[in-house]
Amino acid sequence: MRLNEIRDNEGSHKRSRRLGRGIGSGRGKTCGRGGKGQTARTGVRLKGFEGGQMPIHRRLPKRGFNNPNSMNLVEVSLRLLQQALEAGRISAGASLTAESLKQAGVINKTGCGIRLLGQGALKSGVNIEVYSATAGAKAAVEKAGGKVTELRAKREEPSNSFAARRAKAKETAAKAFEARANAKK
Repeated sequence: MRLNEIRDNEGSHKRSRRLGRGIGSGRGKTCGRGGKGQTARTGVRLKGFEGGQMPIHRRLPKRGFNNPNSMNLVEVSLRLLQQALEAGRISAGASLTAESLKQAGVINKTGCGIRLLGQGALKSGVNIEVYSATAGAKAAVEKAGGKVTELRAKREEPSNSFAARRAKAKETAAKAFEARANAKK
């Protein structure tokens, strides 16, 4: 084999079809673009346009909604905490928060808080502050000699809620009924 004998594989360089070179070529005059108009011009590709047919993004229904009250909680399992303890990234009996777990490299981001899951087993106790925890996770941490502090505040029912207004209406109706009963005596 010599340098002048080296060739590419057969068909690896396909010659492109020359456009606009006469009727006999099969791609003359309009070069396979049809007649005049926007799509015959260069640089125009309407995204999602399917030639007048109803496009796929309009044929399919809308689904769901973006919840403005959703909380982006980072889920941490007991298995992950135990692995971090064994690796020496966190110490047993230490007080853990979302920030301390991020600095230790247990989680990548803090989000809106931590949700503690009961997957896996915890051998040594840790005191951890979380937004919420499953009942199993809470029990496992307390069994290992640790403590779980939930930062989630219990939601109070607003004073102008339907239930509060209904109770107030019943109360005023009862007072009015008593007043009428006392007036008759």
